Amino acid sequence: MDKDVPVKTDTPGAVTPPPAAALGAKRGRWAFLHSSTAGVAASPHVWRSRISWRIALTVFATLLLVQGAVLLFTVRNSETDLLDGLRAVASAGIGASLSYNEEHANAPMSKAAAERLLASSGITGLAIYDKNLKPLQQFGDKTVLMPDSKPDMPDAWRSADGMGFEVLFTPHDAGMPYYIVARIDSSGVVAEVGSEIRKTATILLLMSGFVTAVMMLALGQWLLEPIMLLRNNLLNAAKNPEKPDIQRLKKETRDEIGIAIRIANDLIRQNANNLKRLRSQAEDKIHKLAYFDALTGLPNRTYFLEKLDDHIRHKVVEEDRRLAVMSVDLDHFKDINDTMGHEFGDKLLEAIGRRLVKALPEDSIISRASADEFTIMVVLKPEYPDSSMLVDRIFSAMTEPVSILQERFQVRVSIGVAHCPDDGMEARQILKNADIALNRAKEEGRDTVRYYSQDFDLAVQQRFQLLRDLRSALDENQLQLHFHPQFDLRTGYLIGAEALLRWWLPDNSKEGGYFVSPAEFIPVAEQSGLIVPIGEWVLRTACAANKRWQEQGIPPFRIAVNISGVQFHKADIVALVADVLKDTKLDPKYLELEVTESVFMENMQTTIDILNQLHRQGVELAVDDFGTGYSSLSYLRQFPIDRLKVDQSFIRNALVNPDDRMITKTIINLGHSLNLKVIAEGVETNDHENFLKEEGCDEVQGFKYTKPLNMQKFIEYVVNYNREIAKKTKLAVVDEKSSA
Repeated sequence: MDKDVPVKTDTPGAVTPPPAAALGAKRGRWAFLHSSTAGVAASPHVWRSRISWRIALTVFATLLLVQGAVLLFTVRNSETDLLDGLRAVASAGIGASLSYNEEHANAPMSKAAAERLLASSGITGLAIYDKNLKPLQQFGDKTVLMPDSKPDMPDAWRSADGMGFEVLFTPHDAGMPYYIVARIDSSGVVAEVGSEIRKTATILLLMSGFVTAVMMLALGQWLLEPIMLLRNNLLNAAKNPEKPDIQRLKKETRDEIGIAIRIANDLIRQNANNLKRLRSQAEDKIHKLAYFDALTGLPNRTYFLEKLDDHIRHKVVEEDRRLAVMSVDLDHFKDINDTMGHEFGDKLLEAIGRRLVKALPEDSIISRASADEFTIMVVLKPEYPDSSMLVDRIFSAMTEPVSILQERFQVRVSIGVAHCPDDGMEARQILKNADIALNRAKEEGRDTVRYYSQDFDLAVQQRFQLLRDLRSALDENQLQLHFHPQFDLRTGYLIGAEALLRWWLPDNSKEGGYFVSPAEFIPVAEQSGLIVPIGEWVLRTACAANKRWQEQGIPPFRIAVNISGVQFHKADIVALVADVLKDTKLDPKYLELEVTESVFMENMQTTIDILNQLHRQGVELAVDDFGTGYSSLSYLRQFPIDRLKVDQSFIRNALVNPDDRMITKTIINLGHSLNLKVIAEGVETNDHENFLKEEGCDEVQGFKYTKPLNMQKFIEYVVNYNREIAKKTKLAVVDEKSSA
């Protein structure tokens, strides 16, 4: 069934479709524009971004949508104009073929005229009605449209396939008293409209592509490329914040994007500079802790030894020159400190340091080796070929009394001198010889100088005797362990103890013997290698004692055992620890190994491997005397350590010396920033404890709580201490409940 619907055309204002020549000219212009933009494109990397494709597709689709709507409107107007043209042609042909007169009122068009009309025009069917709508004549194809008396009668109709078009001419249109329906062949209209659609669609595609390309070129240069450059700069800054690879636009602009990129690049540079500055400041601070004395600002022993070794290689060996090394000790400094106080003693040391710097040549290296000892190295020159001249300068500098805190104090010094190459070619040996000469000066009355001589062989003999006695001590069980408790500063609980080696040397005295100072025999043990079996004895004894205490019902705590550098590197410390833990059946978490910073520096990679193996066994690792050696952030980051131990020299002076106080704070903050526990040794007073609590220190040990105790007294102390803590805790709980 035909579903065609009659439509009413509106001929006034209709737009006549452009002729084919005009359309061809337009196609030529668009083709030219398309070819001229074929090479226009944003930078290749812009098209690799997702946002570029999103924008391009959005713009292209929008243009197609808008222009498609325009095309639809244009096509409809063109079709209307073509149909109006067919109507006009049909009207003219019909008008010429009608012959109205009274005789032929019922047949206004002859058959011959109708045949000519159908043959010469696009009309394929014709129906004529009188003014009363009565059918009069029918020629050609049968028509569908019929006249009607209704005022809204349709005057045109078109078939569904568009091939047939009928129009109705009223008496007014024809100028005669007839209604005429003409069926016209409209297949040409369909073909012409289809051709017009194809041409216009091609133009729209070319126009959309051109506009999109131009827009993407502009967006790529002004927006997308700057955004991608900013993205790359931010990624580079995230990967390498200290040295970011910052790229710049090929052509910088002054618009909002250009300003934003310049600001972002400046912020990236500022961030990089800030990170570099912070790292540099941290390294400088740690370097200063490692190489310089916080009190006097002079180099420390580590720095001095490195420079001495360097001067021996270059000045002595390569340039054949001589060095003088002097050890200078303040006479009776301990008495001064005890009498006048630590603050006075610190200021005295600062004043002596300044005097030494002023009295000696500029190229001298002056260091503070210990509490009251300074070491000096001078390359001898023609203007002072003899070290005696330098010694005279030192004594002369000490003649003037020192004014401190409104007190004038006369300072005396003892000096020991050794020379290179005369007295050795190794830095430590020369310094040791200078110390031997200093000890001789102190033994012979102080306030004098002694030069190292081979006559001091007696000291060497004494050292060998000490070594023989130490071997016997190990075989005859003269060694023993004392234990120094460690406490949690926040809760007060006893959480560990440090095992300290003691040597009771029997003799014929009334006491039956005496304790040999660890400072005297441990260096001998390390130099001889005897520290390896001694260290194994300490480790095994400490672990066995701890396991035994646990079996006796004592709440478990860790035991800290010091590991010397010789033992760490020359013995198979990993296997030793594993064997000891296996033999004693002690849980590894209750053993802590304390290693000094100097051990870390000998062989970095080997140290890392050893520490990692120890840590995998489950034992804890601590850096002993932190801040007195080469305190480097690099090893703190790399080594699997658990705890930093602040040297007691800083704690002892923290309340009276701002530098020591600041060093202590710095070490605590540094340890916490690296997720390490911090333990302070040398806590002697309540003020020390309160200071450490304020700074957030985790653990403490010191004479405030107890001195190191032998095994029997230590376990008695632990039992009593735990009992007291339990009572306090119970009372605190009762008070809390009662108050509630």
